[in-house]
Amino acid sequence: MGFSSYLLMKIGLDSISPFNLVALRFGIAFICMALIFLPRFHALSVSILAKGTLMGILLFLLFSGLVYGVNHTTASTAGFLASTTVIIVPILESILKRRLPNKSIILCILLVVIGLYLLTVKDTFALDRGSLYCLLAALFYAIYIVVLDRIAKNEDTLLISIIQLGVTSLLGALFMLCVETPSLPETPIQWGAIICLGLICSAYGFVVQPIVQRYTSPEKIGLIFSLEPVFSAILSYIFLHEVLNVKGYIGAALIFSGIVLSKITITKAIP
Repeated sequence: MGFSSYLLMKIGLDSISPFNLVALRFGIAFICMALIFLPRFHALSVSILAKGTLMGILLFLLFSGLVYGVNHTTASTAGFLASTTVIIVPILESILKRRLPNKSIILCILLVVIGLYLLTVKDTFALDRGSLYCLLAALFYAIYIVVLDRIAKNEDTLLISIIQLGVTSLLGALFMLCVETPSLPETPIQWGAIICLGLICSAYGFVVQPIVQRYTSPEKIGLIFSLEPVFSAILSYIFLHEVLNVKGYIGAALIFSGIVLSKITITKAIP
């Protein structure tokens, strides 16, 4: 999702609402990529359109959870919670392949669960709303990666990735009109954040990923994001002055330890 995307979303949400941000971000990405690769649309088929629509729906669910999560918690916390995708992907793959995760993955899951508790649970035994949204985003991202693995190896992944951007923007716009008041960023910094989200984090990130995933496994794609929470926390501290309490830092360290251990385990298991 990008090391700086949580920071940029936090800046963007200062002036516009969550679905509004999704619509703008992915609208910019779709228009940019559609114009650049317009000749490729001659190869558009019903199958590619259907698969692009499915991926767009999953992408919309993912970013709806993530944007609402960032809006109700810190950018650094959102980075750590969203990074649990790297744990969820092998669990989903184990379910689909009908085999239990190995003991190392189970240990990773336990570390992450304990870390999640320390990082996000406050005075009572309940996750706050922002944390729940971020964990839902991590789940949908894991589903996105697993489904993309089944799609990316058989179709024109460039067209699918461009179509998904348009579908995500359209869904964001529909929900924005239903539950929010449409608006535009108010300052150059906020516009810059939205444009960077659209062009770099979305247009580049979610067009390159489907192409790359044709040549690798979903587990390895999940591992690419294993360092994301660390950079998210560093950038949030530098630019937003976000500081976790002691329990939060211990929880974040446990989550990161679980992610790194899972990375080592999965890397050894995948040729």
